[in-house]
Amino acid sequence: MAHFRELTRGHPVIMGRATWASLPARFRPLPGRDNVVLTRTPGFEAAGALVVHGIDEALRLVGDRDAWVIGGGEVYRTFLPLAQRVELTVVSLDVGGDTRAPALDRGTWRRANVDPDHGWHVSSAGGTRYRFESYLRA
Repeated sequence: MAHFRELTRGHPVIMGRATWASLPARFRPLPGRDNVVLTRTPGFEAAGALVVHGIDEALRLVGDRDAWVIGGGEVYRTFLPLAQRVELTVVSLDVGGDTRAPALDRGTWRRANVDPDHGWHVSSAGGTRYRFESYLRA
């Protein structure tokens, strides 16, 4: 979470309604960031967040500031054509679920950085292996 916090602090974060709902109540809204919740649900309210109902409205709201799209899958797919940079956390773990980040086209994206350079970080809580990968639009 420290990596996520470091990347997003001070920047708007855009998320779908389900991602907002998945955040523990004590972290809603995410502190130090304008929280923008994108939903098609009329009348939806998210205390402490700005609720929008379309991509154009979200883009007008963040203006020319760098913003981070933090999920879910449909929101990622909607904003990916506009992105200049993608930050992935790759986890060496089989998990259930039905939402995945969209695949990156290797002709469109180039890997700019991997942390660590070789191998994996290992979490102190549970030993999960993970790494951070940065991609820039080619």
